Amino acid sequence: MKRLLNAAFIYMLVGVASGLFYREFTKLNDFAEGQFTQLGLAHTHLLTLGFIVLLIVLALEKVFGISSSPKLFAWFFWLYNAGVVLTSAMLIWHGSLTVLGQESSKMISGIAGLGHMLITAGMIVFFVALRRAVLRSKTPTAELA
Repeated sequence: MKRLLNAAFIYMLVGVASGLFYREFTKLNDFAEGQFTQLGLAHTHLLTLGFIVLLIVLALEKVFGISSSPKLFAWFFWLYNAGVVLTSAMLIWHGSLTVLGQESSKMISGIAGLGHMLITAGMIVFFVALRRAVLRSKTPTAELA
């Protein structure tokens, strides 16, 4: 549980910092206010997928003990976090290139796609671990299934 709490806290810090970077970097480079850049998406991805989702996972861990399947939980944790970091890094890279007026390569989109695939794989593993924990649990929630 401590690992989840620490990861959520780090995502909160990095998410807020990425929003600050977005605002200041676009101002510094006279990027027109109405133009789109993926820098703003990095801020929301980090806060939502990193901070908020991991806080929800932390609450579910507290209630159901999802990490009682340690291998599944470890697979979820590392796949999911690798995906969030990779996706967010590509959003920042692509967005920075846009602000600087440079062309980005298709490689950036491909790597971002890989990040999304890792997030998806992590969530699938998470639901397998969650289902096992819920069915193992003696709470009224498990009896509904």
